Amino acid sequence: MRKIPFSPPDITEEEIQEVCQALRSGWITTGPKTKEFERQVAAFCGTDRAVCLNSATACLEMTLRILGIGPGDEVITSAYTYTASASPVCHVGAKLVLVDTLPGSYEMDPEKLAAAITERTKAVIPVDIAGILADYDTIYSIVESKKGLFTPANDLQKKIGRVAVVADGAHSFGAQRHGKRSGCFADFTTFSFHAVKNLTTAEGGAATWNPALALDDEAIYKQYMLLSLHGQSKDALAKTKPGAWEYDIVAPLYKCNMTDIMAGIGLAQLRRYPGLLEKRYKLVRLYNELLAGCGVEHAPHFREDEVSSCHLYLTRLTGKTMAQRNAIIEKMAEQGVATNVHYKPLPLLTAYKDLGFDIADYPCALAQFENEITLPLYSTLTEEDVRYICQTLKMCLQDG
Repeated sequence: MRKIPFSPPDITEEEIQEVCQALRSGWITTGPKTKEFERQVAAFCGTDRAVCLNSATACLEMTLRILGIGPGDEVITSAYTYTASASPVCHVGAKLVLVDTLPGSYEMDPEKLAAAITERTKAVIPVDIAGILADYDTIYSIVESKKGLFTPANDLQKKIGRVAVVADGAHSFGAQRHGKRSGCFADFTTFSFHAVKNLTTAEGGAATWNPALALDDEAIYKQYMLLSLHGQSKDALAKTKPGAWEYDIVAPLYKCNMTDIMAGIGLAQLRRYPGLLEKRYKLVRLYNELLAGCGVEHAPHFREDEVSSCHLYLTRLTGKTMAQRNAIIEKMAEQGVATNVHYKPLPLLTAYKDLGFDIADYPCALAQFENEITLPLYSTLTEEDVRYICQTLKMCLQDG
């Protein structure tokens, strides 16, 4: 019997050598490798700058803080996502607003999104679930149509002139639409480089902002640096210059910087990334072929002039109940295949129930979740593994 894990990292000697180099260099916290990784992430995404921090969650929270969002404000995101899309809203003290999905979809319902925007709404957080880019054209159309409700509270909000679009791109690093990559569709985009992501730094994340906004890149970058390193006016790298020990603390801020050890892993992963993506594309196409006609719906990773990052292979077992889905997950595990579910809608979780959310208000998200199962998808998975996974799933479906 095969043993197929759900999502192991793809680490080679390249990553190991980069980490060893960082360890030998004396720079094991934020230093030259982190700065180089930021430059390369920006170049890959097609943006002018990028910031790398210790998680996508930190990137999202710091982005909301840069936008000046806090108590009295509202921020909208999808009910169908992981907590990291929503918890930063709570961290900054704003009111979280959740929107149901379209029927049969993982995306927010545009009509419900439009209805949720009020005079207090300062940002909407679309989720690029599974690496599939959200419908940014529609989202921008909605926030533009609601400009009359928007009152800016600071210069950055005034510059944007409407509700800000802050993408949770945790899954979508490398996704493309119309020749542009994730990172330059939304006003701000946050990425995850967690161990299970397509590109990993073990933990870690990045934030980019849209060049079309024509923001002061240096000022935005400096704000991220202050927020992520205690409000210190110089980072450790700058302080190493002869006689440059002097610094100030401009505000009692946060600590969420990336280290050079993490960035070293990322630099090696980024060199390999085009090949890693190609492997994922090939495996997704094989899954689509093998599962055709057996009552399994799959998320659309390939659409006209668009390709996702193929981060997760989300499926729905049509006609199956939650109990049947759960039984199939157990049966597949008995056959050596680890699967998962992405995601429990937020209103099903204690933290969000305690905030007053009721799953009864999100019927489409609940229906989407009840028979969802996520199959293994990663760059070290083999075609033979995929054939075994599909064979095992078909057998489990026949058994009930």
